[in-house]
Amino acid sequence: MDLQKQINYWLEGSQSDIETAEILIQKNKLPEGMFFCHLPIEKILKAIFVQSTDNLAPKSHNLFMLAEKAGIELKKDRETFYGILMKYQIEGRYPEHSVREEDKGKIAGYLSRTKEELEWLKKTL
Repeated sequence: MDLQKQINYWLEGSQSDIETAEILIQKNKLPEGMFFCHLPIEKILKAIFVQSTDNLAPKSHNLFMLAEKAGIELKKDRETFYGILMKYQIEGRYPEHSVREEDKGKIAGYLSRTKEELEWLKKTL
């Protein structure tokens, strides 16, 4: 298995997903946009995991587990933010788990935070 190809796959996916999140949020598709804020973080954590372990990424959407396996320390503010993203990705997959819809300003803040987090995580590659 070509591990660099795997890393590139996850990185390219994370970039595409953050762009999609931005479009969805601009179009007032707030829960969907938040679902797509989760995806780039998930994918970059998988890229970091592949790079740091020389193994294929776990088939999981759990940011906490992926961060741990990738060797990323989750301090309190990061842990809180990942928890917010996790709520929206669960709702996106399992509609019976409804998330209180935030206002657009708050969601825009989450989008900005996601972009910042992506940039920080890229530095670990």
